[in-house]
Amino acid sequence: MKVKNKKRIARIKRKARIRKKVFGSPERMRLTVFRSAKHIYVQVIDDTIAHTLASASSLENAVKEQLAEIDPVPQATDKDKALSRKIRQAKIVGEIVAQRALGKGVKRVVFDRNGFLYHGRVKAVSEGARETGLIF
Repeated sequence: MKVKNKKRIARIKRKARIRKKVFGSPERMRLTVFRSAKHIYVQVIDDTIAHTLASASSLENAVKEQLAEIDPVPQATDKDKALSRKIRQAKIVGEIVAQRALGKGVKRVVFDRNGFLYHGRVKAVSEGARETGLIF
């Protein structure tokens, strides 16, 4: 088996363990994160009716505009700057999804890291959401 597949299988196992315990209710919605190599996607979900109330991703123009204000010229050659750019991008996505959730009346959420380690971009999403006003 390839190393890539082993990592993916390990993440899926972690995801299954987490989802046994984490459930979004009307009182506390589930804030779930998915990260790919380039982008990050966040949703606020009510699991009782299987409905997404708010979502945000790094593909949206609002995120790109806010990131352009902070860092106008992306440096693709510098790996450290590219990494920190992704972390800043993730924090902005967390802030945007929190604003949208608060607009829908959601104040309390339970954080579903979706099998990813609570580090880097996943941590930045939660910090951005907390700073905007969501209660974990």
